[in-house]
Amino acid sequence: MNRTMNIKNTRKAAFTLVEIMIVVAIIGLLAAIAIPNFVKARQTAQRNACINNLRQIDGAKEQWALETKKSQNDSINQTEVDAYIKGGTPSCPAGGSYTYNAVGANPICSKFADGHSI
Repeated sequence: MNRTMNIKNTRKAAFTLVEIMIVVAIIGLLAAIAIPNFVKARQTAQRNACINNLRQIDGAKEQWALETKKSQNDSINQTEVDAYIKGGTPSCPAGGSYTYNAVGANPICSKFADGHSI
């Protein structure tokens, strides 16, 4: 009589230390690639929003100048110009502040004074 013995395998399925280290290394590599791109995309979005705000300010300033019969290089009244901007005074998404300047001159942002324009 030949009896077959059932051998029980008590080993539990689990990940080895090497497998876990490989997964962590891959996640770290992906994060190292992705994070700078996210930062750059955020800065680009802030810059574009700021430029759009400068366009709105310039348009409101020109409309105000036309209706109050101001000419080039006349100083402006910022609170009166803000009435021409839907939603009031825009705020810079990067935390800067806007300088409206005189009629005919472009408004500027203190945060992005490095050359972006409307």
